[in-house]
Amino acid sequence: MADNRGLLQVSAEQRDELESWAQSRSLPAGDVFRARLILALADGLTYREIERKLGASAPTVSKWKSRFEQAGMQGLQGRHQGSKPRRATPAVQARVIRRAQQKPSDGSTHWSCRKLSEELGVSKSTVQRILAQAKLRPHRLDRYMASNDPEFEAKAADIIGLYLNPPQHAAVFCVDEKTAIQALDRLDPVLPLSPGRAERHGFEYYRHGTLSLYAALDVKTGKVEGKTARRHTSAEFVGFLTELVGKAKWAGKFTLCSTTCQRTKHRRSSSSWRIIRRYGSTSPRPTHLG
Repeated sequence: MADNRGLLQVSAEQRDELESWAQSRSLPAGDVFRARLILALADGLTYREIERKLGASAPTVSKWKSRFEQAGMQGLQGRHQGSKPRRATPAVQARVIRRAQQKPSDGSTHWSCRKLSEELGVSKSTVQRILAQAKLRPHRLDRYMASNDPEFEAKAADIIGLYLNPPQHAAVFCVDEKTAIQALDRLDPVLPLSPGRAERHGFEYYRHGTLSLYAALDVKTGKVEGKTARRHTSAEFVGFLTELVGKAKWAGKFTLCSTTCQRTKHRRSSSSWRIIRRYGSTSPRPTHLG
């Protein structure tokens, strides 16, 4: 192997720039490698020594030595500009979007990028980009509730108007209930949090029956009044309304917005209706929202 000592001439300015490249942690690894290679040639190392030190083959050393001699530092820049970014055609985008809006044929609940790419013969990355651009999220699910009441919008407008602008000297409550809440208790003690270990609960539990929760939101203050009961009958509901009215004796008018007072839905006793009629109404109009 021929000795290359003294064959490559490097100016002081070029050496400073090469050393800056060779020590850089932000430049591409290829630029750092080529700078070290040229510095090794300038220091008089042979091809074999450079191959041992940098792991570069003789053709690689010869190629970059030749480019540096021809163009200086500019010759060390990579000439491969990279491939152009791939873009799906409008027809492919429309096909992916249309299929994503349909149910999978294998009975799955929703599409995944991989499953959709296999279905359409398009890469997973392309499917992911198209769905992101179209803001389609097949894995997300939102729920809605529709009413078959033809007067629903008018009733909703009344209720919303009452919430936004409640009457003066009036107590406005939104009442709802949650039934059949399981009262569970763990059989094993809870193990506390410790370094490297989360709080742990036992798997087995004991049932203490069920509870019903009644809650009323004071629209003006945002305070919630609540009560739990072991049974779910009109007596418990009347007791809750009585307590609620007792806490709002200052009000000249008592307005109750509730989904639990419908006669067709629950067989409430007449006591609850006497309380409501005595102190106010169930809504701005005597209607109910189901």
